[in-house]
Amino acid sequence: MKKINVGLIGFGNVGSGVVKILRDKKAYLRDKIGIEINLSKICDKDITAKRNVKVDRALLTRNAEEIINDPKIDIIAELIGGIHPAKEYITAALKKGKSVVTANKALLAQEGRELFALAGDRNKNIYFEASVGAGIPIIKSLREGLVANKFYSIFGIVNGTSNFILSEMSENNRTFKDALGQAKLRGFAERDASLDIEGIDSAHKLALLTYLCFGRLVGLDEIFIEGISEISLADVNYAKELGFQIKLLAIAKKEGDELEVRVHPTLIPKNHLLSSVTGIFNAIYVSSDLAGNLLFYGPGAGQTCAASAVVADLVDLAKDIQSGLFRPTLNVVVDKSIRKLRKIDEIESRYYIRFMALDKPGMLAKISGVLAKFGISIASVTQKERHKAQVVPIVMIIHEAKEKNLRAALAEIDRLGAIGQKSIAIRMEEV
Repeated sequence: MKKINVGLIGFGNVGSGVVKILRDKKAYLRDKIGIEINLSKICDKDITAKRNVKVDRALLTRNAEEIINDPKIDIIAELIGGIHPAKEYITAALKKGKSVVTANKALLAQEGRELFALAGDRNKNIYFEASVGAGIPIIKSLREGLVANKFYSIFGIVNGTSNFILSEMSENNRTFKDALGQAKLRGFAERDASLDIEGIDSAHKLALLTYLCFGRLVGLDEIFIEGISEISLADVNYAKELGFQIKLLAIAKKEGDELEVRVHPTLIPKNHLLSSVTGIFNAIYVSSDLAGNLLFYGPGAGQTCAASAVVADLVDLAKDIQSGLFRPTLNVVVDKSIRKLRKIDEIESRYYIRFMALDKPGMLAKISGVLAKFGISIASVTQKERHKAQVVPIVMIIHEAKEKNLRAALAEIDRLGAIGQKSIAIRMEEV
């Protein structure tokens, strides 16, 4: 029986989960795949901290070079996160003839083109299932299960922290601040949660999904990113009254010969499957030519589900090594019908808008007049209850409009003397 040796760099939460699976399920995996996956070495900056899994101290090292330079190690799992030194470790491992498993979406989104090219030149692979959706097998499904498909769109709830916050606001009537506090208290958010709530984490994951589906590895500077920190409890409740839920969506969709790639809060109909995705759960809704519309759903965070995806990649690589096969990680074909990325100003969408207007005669007429000036048509309007300061929320749903026209109209409306605060606009998708 073939034995494949694995070196682990990063013994944190996910790394500990991987060690636990490889230890507890070693015989199960051996019987299932006919290969023994042997954990040869574990590297971490801190090898003395207490963890939920016990290992032989002889396996531990603080020096990643011991693993990278060990000729007996076949696969390296990089689970430290961040750009540096993770990039240097992966680069060195590939040059030493080792394949790599990683969960590092930020690194692959930023440096993936270089790393994938190096892996291909060396006839080695980088597998990264755990980088999107934790244990949801979305990467393998796009690469293999849907290999014959062309894709039209991706709509993803891919950040568990943001989804938990929006769920708390919707289900438990919490303010954004209180919901964020709950996320931190329950371990669903870091002390600095900005990468999650400002949409950066979702954008990293969207970059990888876009590459797999459309063959274009977009940079973060090419993705429109807007987070959820400006979403108020009032907006969440008004959206519910209108039959919608607010979700932070990662969107990539083909429109004619252009590709839209964006992350932002979005109103989606309550009766859509994505509306029912709550808490830390993730879901990716994919539209394709052959398989149609597919929903991938599961926990978007957690030690065991992320570790499960890492182990799945280790198993795939172990089988390839045993068989003497090299299967390129990304059987990506560039969609040549896509000529350019569509800028956010050029997208067309329906919108939810909330104005905070002083309760004066003729205000609604003034607002409607400015919208009409920019060719924006109102689908529905609701004037909500008065506030003590005589400021009245006016909630509108507008028909499809171009983003740049809407933004110009709102800027003009906000300059009206009777608008109490900056107007809020949230895009809508029928999905």
